[in-house]
Amino acid sequence: MGKKARVIAFYLPQFHPIPENDEWWGKGFTEWTNVGKAKPLFKGHDQPRVPTDLGYYDLRNPDIREEQTKLAREAGIEGFAYWHYWFGDGKQLLEKPFNEVLKSGNPDFPFCLAWANHSWSNSTWSKDFKKKTGSSLLIEQRYLGVKDYTEHFYSVLDAFKDSRYICVDGKPVFVLYNPNDSHIPEFISTWRALAKENGLKGLHFVGQTYNATLRATTGNNKHRLMLRLPNDAAERFKKTLEIGFDAICSIGMVRAEMLSKGLINKYISGLLSKVFHYQRLDIYDQKRINAFYYTEEDKWENVYPTLIPRWDRSPRAGKKACIYINSTPKVFKSNVESVIDMIKDKEDEHKLVFLASWNEWAEGNYIEPDLKYGKEFLNVLKAVLK
Repeated sequence: MGKKARVIAFYLPQFHPIPENDEWWGKGFTEWTNVGKAKPLFKGHDQPRVPTDLGYYDLRNPDIREEQTKLAREAGIEGFAYWHYWFGDGKQLLEKPFNEVLKSGNPDFPFCLAWANHSWSNSTWSKDFKKKTGSSLLIEQRYLGVKDYTEHFYSVLDAFKDSRYICVDGKPVFVLYNPNDSHIPEFISTWRALAKENGLKGLHFVGQTYNATLRATTGNNKHRLMLRLPNDAAERFKKTLEIGFDAICSIGMVRAEMLSKGLINKYISGLLSKVFHYQRLDIYDQKRINAFYYTEEDKWENVYPTLIPRWDRSPRAGKKACIYINSTPKVFKSNVESVIDMIKDKEDEHKLVFLASWNEWAEGNYIEPDLKYGKEFLNVLKAVLK
């Protein structure tokens, strides 16, 4: 019997202090800062979320990293996709946990890198620097040309050559958060050439792509509101592939939220917020989200669907957050089963499923044990996969 799925879990390294976060948010800031101070916004709201087995950990501790991989392996997860930050001219952030994993050889657990190629701002976080600086921008994502792309490549070459690195068709997997920047084709062509020069079979580029959009672009490049959600997943995915990507990590949140709530309702919420500064809580039922999240294109051989066990950004964004409720292990089990059925006809090598996420606690988007459900989400994944 073939493999059911190759589940790769996105892994956030923002659980240790760095000088930049100390400056922006206060001494000792980590992801736990927002998680710990979260408050319920309505009756029955599951906040704050409290970690159990691993506690409020610090990723500088190698024992924690070992415990994480033990839990992941037992649940049937193939490996972690570590979020990787390169802002140009050698500037990185949050690189220490992965660098220690790479250098030490431990944990002995598969991994790949996912480049979070976007600027950082405080636009949705509660603390506001704009009054002090005139801008909400914290650090800008820059694309500085072939010389910088080459430096970036050699900074991760040792990872690509590591025996633990996750491959598809013999090629190291590299995920991009934003595949549509105009600089990306040159970046991809530069890295493909460098990969061959350095003895790699190639690279397997995966672009995160939404399967629907909320706005349509007219001929003069202006946006107009749409009264119905277009069925344009195939067009959107093909556009990303034409840029030079080998595969798609499909994201269905926009589509699912629109179809779950209705476009008119969504536009009204946006209008109330933008014009009248009235923030209406943006709440969705997880089961309905799951029902609308995927499209037929997720069955394509080079499209890798995403699992979202739960979602609640209120620790970061407060009343501006998007919140999924009724996100139970039972609902997650049904979701995992449907995704596995969706990919059953693919070759084993291409049965990738991205789990978003392993530990995005401040987005309520995690599968690590917590006070309410313990290891139930992990146990559900294990039961379905094995």
